[in-house]
Amino acid sequence: LLEKMADVSLKEAALIVGVVAVCYWNSLFCGFVFDDVSAILDNKDLHPSTPLTNLFQNDFWGTPMSEERSHKSYRPLTVLTFRLNYLFSELNAVSYHFLNLVFHVVVCIVFLKVCKLFLDNKSSIVASLLFAVHPIHTEAVTGVVGRAELLSSIFFLAAFLSYTKSKGPDNTIVWTPIAMTVFLVAVATLCKEQGITVVGICCVYEVFIAQRYTLPVLLDTTVQILRGKGSIPFSMLQTLLKLIVLMFSTLLLVVIRVQVIQSQLPVFTRFDNPAAVSPSPARQLTFNYLLPVNAWLLLNPSELCCDWTMGTIPLVESLLDVRNVATLTFFGFLGSLIVFSLRYPGDSSKTVLMALCLIVLPFIPASNLFFPVGFVVAERVLYVPSMGFCILVAHGWKKLSTRSVLRKISWVCLAAVLFTHALKTLHRNWDWESEYTLFMSALKVNKNNAKLWNNVGHALENEKNFERALQFFIQATQVQPDDIGAHMNVGRTYKNLNKTKEAEESYMIAKSLMPQIIPGKKYAARVAPNHLNVYINLANLIRANESRLEEADQLYRQAISMRPDFKQAYISRGELLLKMNKPLKAKEAYLKALELDRTNADLWYNLAIVYIELKDPTEALKNFNRALELNPTHKLALFNSALLMQESGEARLRPEAKQRLLHYVKEEPQDANGYFNLGMLAMDDKKDTEAEAWMKKAIKLQPNFRSALFNLALLYSQTAKELMALPVLEDLLRYYPDHTKGLILKGDILMNQKKDIVGAKICFEKILELDPNNVQGKHNLCVVYFEERDLIKAEKCLVETLALAPHEEYIQRHLNIVRSKIASLGAAEQSSLPADGTATGATAEKKNSLKHLKEVKNEQKSTQAIVDNNKGHSKSKKQIEKNNMDKDTPKKSTKEIKDIEKKRVAALKRLEEIERILNGE
Repeated sequence: LLEKMADVSLKEAALIVGVVAVCYWNSLFCGFVFDDVSAILDNKDLHPSTPLTNLFQNDFWGTPMSEERSHKSYRPLTVLTFRLNYLFSELNAVSYHFLNLVFHVVVCIVFLKVCKLFLDNKSSIVASLLFAVHPIHTEAVTGVVGRAELLSSIFFLAAFLSYTKSKGPDNTIVWTPIAMTVFLVAVATLCKEQGITVVGICCVYEVFIAQRYTLPVLLDTTVQILRGKGSIPFSMLQTLLKLIVLMFSTLLLVVIRVQVIQSQLPVFTRFDNPAAVSPSPARQLTFNYLLPVNAWLLLNPSELCCDWTMGTIPLVESLLDVRNVATLTFFGFLGSLIVFSLRYPGDSSKTVLMALCLIVLPFIPASNLFFPVGFVVAERVLYVPSMGFCILVAHGWKKLSTRSVLRKISWVCLAAVLFTHALKTLHRNWDWESEYTLFMSALKVNKNNAKLWNNVGHALENEKNFERALQFFIQATQVQPDDIGAHMNVGRTYKNLNKTKEAEESYMIAKSLMPQIIPGKKYAARVAPNHLNVYINLANLIRANESRLEEADQLYRQAISMRPDFKQAYISRGELLLKMNKPLKAKEAYLKALELDRTNADLWYNLAIVYIELKDPTEALKNFNRALELNPTHKLALFNSALLMQESGEARLRPEAKQRLLHYVKEEPQDANGYFNLGMLAMDDKKDTEAEAWMKKAIKLQPNFRSALFNLALLYSQTAKELMALPVLEDLLRYYPDHTKGLILKGDILMNQKKDIVGAKICFEKILELDPNNVQGKHNLCVVYFEERDLIKAEKCLVETLALAPHEEYIQRHLNIVRSKIASLGAAEQSSLPADGTATGATAEKKNSLKHLKEVKNEQKSTQAIVDNNKGHSKSKKQIEKNNMDKDTPKKSTKEIKDIEKKRVAALKRLEEIERILNGE
């Protein structure tokens, strides 16, 4: 390539670099917009963790080519450059835009070399400069996905330049350039499909430029051969041989390409390309009218639009439509140029011929004339055709500038065109700064495209501006009342605004617009797959109502009946079945989804949640691990598998649980739950200092974290730091005044450490206000009465407590002791009770209380699955309710039961000490 650019001087290259830099410097400040979101932000093929082989199995957007929803756009080399960008800067948009700018510079310089084959030096520079500044290129250069055009154009032009070297001395064939041409054509095609059209340009170049044939000469020679009056000239035989090699290579590439798309064309709807599904003659008239529309964009790029689908260009439905005049004028002008270029010899006609080839042949795949495409007009596909247009303009300017009368005017006009085009390009780049600016600029050009109204709504929705987004979505439904997607958008936005009734009405309208099932006809072929999400969204909405769960399930089943391979329907149905307490059916749904996609980490995660519901932690952990194999940063799998390991009580699993929680807090540094559970693990391992640090970190992030506050206070109490526990308990009770166990712990500390009998009494009385039947609180209040030397009141209190818990032996013994004291000492002797004895009794009682409190440590471990509908769309996941960790676990593990029994035995020994004290021993 460098050798072929050798005659492009350094000054010329520097001029082009400078001009491109001036026109496109502000593109570096643009973000990822429109199709960039799917191709870059949502494309897992860019991630280093994705195997490189996936690039050659998936389409441009990261969708497997085998799937029906694939656009069948096979551009692995372009995606490879995106992946390199990601490797160096991840999702920093500046590097992506900078590389596009560099590629555009390369295209302009290589194009200058091509121009010099057909134009003089001055005209070539004019053509190259016009190409560099033309505003039609902003979509290809400033839009990151336009890189496919840029890369394909580089190899497209390089292939052509290589072919021009295939003619040796005495008209001999040089095969090396031809082999290089075939290779470069293949590379260009792997960047974008239109790269293959350079073969046609090479064929035209060979016949009419290299061999200098004209159409009349070819016709005359053919007639003579057919009449048997002559033989095929040797030079023509050589030309035929070269063309056969080129055509055979092209055919091979086409066959491979067809195999890649598995002989399936992509599925487009009438909203993408209305004319494609229109009857004759509207279809033909409209497609032909689109040709002068594209030509006008090259001539007058004043009103540019990022999206020309839907109602942008109304159908031409009648021969009497005035727009047919534009079509006839265009074909008349094009025909006259073709006749001139093919009929007459001379350099001028050859220049026009090559310019026409560059305009027409690369545009054919996007013309809709041979097969439908997913757009009406797309400015980026004019990137290569504009090369031919620039050559024509430069050639015409040369003709004018050679006339003395028009020389000055031609220079003034050229300067004006270049300057205005450069300004327009610079201004147009700012439109691509964000999705909002891009689609708002498009609405200034065209207000009849519902897709544009929808896209502005999406941009506002991403900014959480739901009220304004709703206005644009509603406008989209008014512009295109039968747009299913627009009604779905309205429904989703109403849902985000908590207007459930209006949301359901909008979803029902969208559902009514869905095509009815035709027996014997494949449903999927008649509707965009994403439109089937209306059933998912509607079901996700109504299942919030417990009485409508069956109705929601019916919608999921309806979606599945329409598309048995509709993976998201199985996923959403599995979530619903879990909610309906049907884990076995949920398991079936997830297993069916896994048959369709075994590489989806979310599916394995959801299946793990099902096994938790089925009380099978071993299988649950296996599925969590499978999810993490597929996605090592799956945050929910990291968190909940760690909880499952912790809950198992197996010490050997704790190190791995800790590693997963550390990984989780790295991914979610602002989630207090991760630090809290690290603290609980440290408490299990008796690492009190470490546990304290993690708990404090959790509380710093979430000051009202109920479980963290209580367990930190409990930790202090267990490690003889009771006075440090008090301020923590104060915070806990400020946020949660009815926290019973917190009140018990605070009361114990006040009574035994602070000697604050009044404060302790307030705590225990508060407990009984909240729960008059709380045995622990009532018993502790009895101890307070005893501490106050009111044996009569203590006796009455213990009688009431015993009635609440008649099987608790320690309460009965305490009551007997108090009654014995009353009988032996009498009312006058109550004052002689040793103060230290009651305190010691209270201390032992506190320890007995802690026996119950210690159990709270494991309370946070229950894993309850709930459903996150994620806007009612396809990424529905199971969530773990992590903030509700203070509720009692209904069942204890065997290990926990043994621990409790040990504590109970120890507590009974302490009760004996209390009894000795109460007996005055």
